[in-house]
Amino acid sequence: MGGGHMGWFLLCSSLLFFAVIASSGSLANLPIIAFEDGYTPLFGDHNLAIHRDGKSVHLSLDERTGSGFVSHDLYFHGYFSASIKLPSDYTAGVVVAFYMSNGDMFQKNHDEIDFEFLGNIRGKDWRVQTNVYGNGSTNIGREERCGLWFDPAEDFHQYSILWTDSKIVFFVDDVPIREVIRTESMGGDFPTKPMTLYATIWDASDWATNGGKYRVNYKYAPYVAEFSDLVLHGCAVDPIEHVTKCDSSAQDSEGVPFGISPVQRTKMGNFRLKHMTYSYCYDTVRYKVPPPECVIKPQEAERLRKFDPITFGNGRRHRGKRHHRSRGSQEEAASSF
Repeated sequence: MGGGHMGWFLLCSSLLFFAVIASSGSLANLPIIAFEDGYTPLFGDHNLAIHRDGKSVHLSLDERTGSGFVSHDLYFHGYFSASIKLPSDYTAGVVVAFYMSNGDMFQKNHDEIDFEFLGNIRGKDWRVQTNVYGNGSTNIGREERCGLWFDPAEDFHQYSILWTDSKIVFFVDDVPIREVIRTESMGGDFPTKPMTLYATIWDASDWATNGGKYRVNYKYAPYVAEFSDLVLHGCAVDPIEHVTKCDSSAQDSEGVPFGISPVQRTKMGNFRLKHMTYSYCYDTVRYKVPPPECVIKPQEAERLRKFDPITFGNGRRHRGKRHHRSRGSQEEAASSF
């Protein structure tokens, strides 16, 4: 199938897929699959353990290796989700990732949509980093980091990615924490090629915690991340023919959000004002002029400027009272949004 025809076929299939999904803020009716129906082990040997129910899996990191799993299929748009419980105690240098990528197929112009969970020293909270790359745009970091209103090591919480032709939304439980709208100015920097879903745990000592100041301490190993409630709800793509395999059962499922409801949008705004600790759009050190897709919101700008006046202000260190909190530290948890 030619490139132009393939792109048109994928676009039409994707539009059909989402046209029949009703907008919903409820996650109660999502189609949960067994691990072996949707995924296969990626690396780690015995550091990946599937539960007897076949629907839950443990990924662990020790001195030998990390571990991970990968979806059987490529997907072109959809809704992808997992309930995750992160390791506890000292987790500096540890990264747990739940993400989409086609880097194995497009090494120089790959797409990627990331949830990355960054560990921390004892007494400091996990941080959540989201990122988006399109067409190999790794020279433009589109990172955002935030804290959470709960301890993600105490219990399972749902982390979800909605990817359509026009937007990407990251959800934590039913709260959208970030929305990336496709704009003409982004050009090819918006993910447009079929991707595979991955989950991994690995040693990122060189950068994950305070720029590598705190490293993984294997005295606390194994570090175990638990995954359950796995959802792969999208247009599957044949890796050879690049033909979608959407069917009516996938299209007619209820409970899959198509976008963000008005109530959820309010929650997202409140979340970002209380818990966001970094956004590339406001980083005046990296970008003298924000990338063209950025929409600058005065309240977010002021919140980040107060949090870190060097990164988000005029780039000059102020005299007087020092700011001891790191960029990734979390403010006090809010009871509601």
